Amino acid sequence: MAAIQERHPSVEVEVGHVELTDPTDYLEILRGLRRVIGALDLGAGSDVYVSVASGTPQMHAVWILLVTSGEVPARILHVRPLRFVSKDRPVVSEVDLGGTEFPDVQLRIVSQSEVPEYQTAVDTAEVTREIGIVGDHPALLKAVDAVVALAGSDAPVLILGETGTGKELFAKMVHRLSGRATDRFIALNCAALPKDLAESILFGHKRGAFSGAVNDQLGKFELADGGTLFLDELGELPQESQAKLLRVIEDGIVEPIGVKKGRRVNVRIVAATNVDLRKAVKQKKFRDDLYFRLNVGQVILPPLRARVSDIPKLALSILGRLNETIRQPKRLSISALKALERHPWPGNVRELGNVIERAVLLTKRESIEESDLDFARDGDDTSGEFPVPDFADGFSMESYLAGTRKQLVARALELSDGNKSRAARLLGVTPQAIHKFLGKPG
Repeated sequence: MAAIQERHPSVEVEVGHVELTDPTDYLEILRGLRRVIGALDLGAGSDVYVSVASGTPQMHAVWILLVTSGEVPARILHVRPLRFVSKDRPVVSEVDLGGTEFPDVQLRIVSQSEVPEYQTAVDTAEVTREIGIVGDHPALLKAVDAVVALAGSDAPVLILGETGTGKELFAKMVHRLSGRATDRFIALNCAALPKDLAESILFGHKRGAFSGAVNDQLGKFELADGGTLFLDELGELPQESQAKLLRVIEDGIVEPIGVKKGRRVNVRIVAATNVDLRKAVKQKKFRDDLYFRLNVGQVILPPLRARVSDIPKLALSILGRLNETIRQPKRLSISALKALERHPWPGNVRELGNVIERAVLLTKRESIEESDLDFARDGDDTSGEFPVPDFADGFSMESYLAGTRKQLVARALELSDGNKSRAARLLGVTPQAIHKFLGKPG
């Protein structure tokens, strides 16, 4: 622009900006160009030229479609790199499309129902923002790419990752990009399933099928018909229910308890776990055939400590949501952001959210400083590091670890109002581990 004004002072230059989140997204480019072009006066007699020398190939393609369809009355210019310039090939030349015109062609943005196989790629950025997936670390983008690749099929998806990494968010992303009914996303926490009611909750039951069955009840599979069933903490599913789950996945027929004839359902299965299912299979705690049937498409979520560059983005995104709920908005100081980057985050994104929410609620001033960040669950340690005891004669590591374990379990049960399954999730262990610990003498 500066060069044009310097060489041709009489020429007026106006710049129209198109904000793109993905410069390879055809429809996003098309929408942006239409907004800019709509603000221009391209009446009859105007000489309009479009240069396609720079930008992505997708930008070039959209410009050519706009011009050849007649939507933009313009001629296309090509600017050659100097190494290709010759006597017969000038720097600037008009692109001759051989008189090709498509007066009857009208460019329009199609809906998901019209072309579902293309909508997945088009809506990815919008869906991630809407769901709340934040970050651009390569490890996170690899997981997003895996979801995009798998979403269009009906194959089961297994999402692996530590507690608090956002497995349910990625399950929702699979659902949203699959083209299935938007309101048919059903989530079920397998760790919270009572052993004697697991099949009833999953597959439903008929009135009178067992003691206490006073009404007909639809199972989660029937509620998710036409949509997606998200089985969280799959590794905790009672073994008695695993065989029947496998049969439903294989043949698509649900048989509620007390019903003689099953009903066919169309359900996409997305499962998640933070335990090593391969190890569970070897230990005979999880069926190998169910594991291999579910592990058709795999998405691995990185822990927060493996994508440190995303921590400031996540922190500011969480803070932005919290600021919408309070009268006096807060901000994070540079020192606070640096402290967040240094913390190991054993609880991952969920723990990050808790730390920031606690700071927002307890900090009186506008700026949240490093000293306002409480990383420890008991509120005593804010260094971001695990405390080391003072050693003295008679110190026993086993006794110290046993006491620490007891305090952690007690604190988790307190925070979860005595719910052992929720306490187990806070500690990153299985509910069986909590039961086993509580059953020990003392």
